[in-house]
Amino acid sequence: MGGVQFWGLPQYPHTPCYRTFETLVDANAHLYEFVVPMVPPTWNEKKRVEEYVALMEKGTVPTAVAISTLDVCQSALGPADDPAAHWGLTHFLLDGHHKLEAAATARRPVRLLSLLTLGESLAGAEDAARLPALRAQSHSARATG
Repeated sequence: MGGVQFWGLPQYPHTPCYRTFETLVDANAHLYEFVVPMVPPTWNEKKRVEEYVALMEKGTVPTAVAISTLDVCQSALGPADDPAAHWGLTHFLLDGHHKLEAAATARRPVRLLSLLTLGESLAGAEDAARLPALRAQSHSARATG
């Protein structure tokens, strides 16, 4: 598989992730949120995942922890290629791998304690300040693998 010339990376690196939320930012931008586990879900202990599924079915909402970045990017090819700016809120999961897999399996919510690092993001503090209102726009967040 060939790489993208600018980055030298494959177009699809086969990294497992969970798409959790998306919404319009405005007429010219869209927010996409992802949770990226630090180990593949196949490494999770299935019994532990099943325990969390059972707890979630009883109403428990567990908490996971992540360090996150917010990237705001637009196509380098110009508006003809894709006129919308893409906001990518990516959470790199530090703790809670079994919980996230259980949430995706059971289609149940999980809380995420997210530590957003602006120094490593391609967005500014003004963009980050908009995140709480954007996340509040919909309660249809989902965890799917």
